[in-house]
Amino acid sequence: MIERSHAALLAAVLAASLLSSACVPLIVAGAAGTALVATDRRSVGAQADDTAIELNIGQHASARFGDRAHISTTSYNGIVLLSGEVPDQASRDYMTEYARSVARVRSVQNELVVAPPSELGSRSNDTYLTSVVKTRFLEGKDTFSATHVKVVTDRRVVYLMGLVRRNEAEAASRIAASTGGVERVVKVFEYLD
Repeated sequence: MIERSHAALLAAVLAASLLSSACVPLIVAGAAGTALVATDRRSVGAQADDTAIELNIGQHASARFGDRAHISTTSYNGIVLLSGEVPDQASRDYMTEYARSVARVRSVQNELVVAPPSELGSRSNDTYLTSVVKTRFLEGKDTFSATHVKVVTDRRVVYLMGLVRRNEAEAASRIAASTGGVERVVKVFEYLD
């Protein structure tokens, strides 16, 4: 049974994210969000925690580095993936320690690269690659559900996250690796078996 406090937090987070995005009608986004929540292997509380973790780390990184860095934060069941670019190794190390200090973070995988922030065109290509990989996951519908694997792309590297069985992880990795334009696949899975 879902605790009321977790359900209320998730509803508030979903409402805030919907209100901050004017490009998607609220009714459609609300229905899609409900469907994803229902098929997610994480509890509603874990989903809310992940959203809070991402907001905390993302806002902190933005306030600390501004335009000097491009840091993407993704949390899945308390496992945090940091990707993007930072100005130096000290900044990279700092972000690892900060992420570890955030409540409900279980582990941190730091994939930040010491480099200038990526250009908008590169980020747009990464978004495109993510959508292509997600679409291709429909091919694997017999071996895994596309809703069980989160896809993040940064600098043409595809990161795969989720609560999966090993055969699901292998099928998802195989599909992602065979997608045109993907340079490398990194598995950040938590295994159920």
